Amino acid sequence: MKSIALLGSTGSIGESTLALVRRFPDRFRLHGLVAGKNLKRLASQIKEFAPKCVGIKNEQDVPRLRKLLGNQRVEILWGEPGAATVATADEVDVVLAAIVGGAGLMPTLAAGRAGKEIALANKEALVMAGEIFVKAAKEKRVRLLPVDSEHSAIFQCLQGNRREEVDKLILTASGGPFLRTPLRLLHKVTVAQALKHPNWKMGRKITIDSATMMNKGLEVVEARWEFDVEPSRIDVVIHPQSVVHSMVRYQDGSIIAQMGIADMRIPIAYALAYPQRLNGGWRPLDLTRYGELNFLSVEKKRYPALGLAYNALKEGGTMPAVLNAANEVAVDAFLDGRIHFREIHRIIEKTMLGHIPNHPRDVEEILDVDRWARERAESLLK
Repeated sequence: MKSIALLGSTGSIGESTLALVRRFPDRFRLHGLVAGKNLKRLASQIKEFAPKCVGIKNEQDVPRLRKLLGNQRVEILWGEPGAATVATADEVDVVLAAIVGGAGLMPTLAAGRAGKEIALANKEALVMAGEIFVKAAKEKRVRLLPVDSEHSAIFQCLQGNRREEVDKLILTASGGPFLRTPLRLLHKVTVAQALKHPNWKMGRKITIDSATMMNKGLEVVEARWEFDVEPSRIDVVIHPQSVVHSMVRYQDGSIIAQMGIADMRIPIAYALAYPQRLNGGWRPLDLTRYGELNFLSVEKKRYPALGLAYNALKEGGTMPAVLNAANEVAVDAFLDGRIHFREIHRIIEKTMLGHIPNHPRDVEEILDVDRWARERAESLLK
């Protein structure tokens, strides 16, 4: 039985993970949960799964959580140190890292340095500190198992094949809700429209990232480090049906693809049970329902955020951390109604233009750059 520390338990990935723990009580148990501000949902999870410890964002919320729990006893920690303590507990076998954004970097890195197996859904950890993160994982012989559907697909397509024979990694993108919206109308789209993803049910931030295609840009950066592949060998194609989750092209021209329904429980289950596959009760893929599968090139004017991600990789060093921080600030501003949709990529680009990247020696340097980029992006909003 695997003991799990779940970082980001109240988000969409966290909820899907708990559904699997609920279905396979003989295979998985929860040692710890980490969540942000959704205390009611967290309290419900604690009552159901009885973890040994939990982490929350703010210390001042501890009394409220205690009140919600009633007689339920659990150790409550807080802040970044609290999340790291949950992730590095001796009893933990695998850490499922699903905290959204840069907040997930330090507890996930702490888990790697503690030698914990990591099921990685927090792409920002590799975007911000890919070289440092991968080095720490190798030193501790930590197994990184991808949870993002695209990286899980790549991981599966590489199984049983020679890495030196790989020609291209091909990440698929749905195109989001504005794939066919006239370009002249994109500055008028609303938050509600941007949150209506055609295929996937996800959290608010990643859904906006899908609409701008920044999520795919972050995935390109993640793939560069997770699979040790140069950016020039990572391609992105639009696949509106979201049936093919990603592909690998080999040097003989053969392409191996991984297909399935749009359900995050599948890659989560594969990561947690690897190398076994679980029958989670989801419906199997029926290709006859689709009739045809389409693949389109990425329209640069429609999705400028993807180009910014490739530029950040080309610049290297601390630039991907700037890209990520500026994107988080800009997305929050859009969700709050402070900027329109097409201003998101402009805020990111202007923030990047104000930064001269350097090669970070440690994660503290990256965190300093992250803070600078957030302040810079906020000043641009004003």
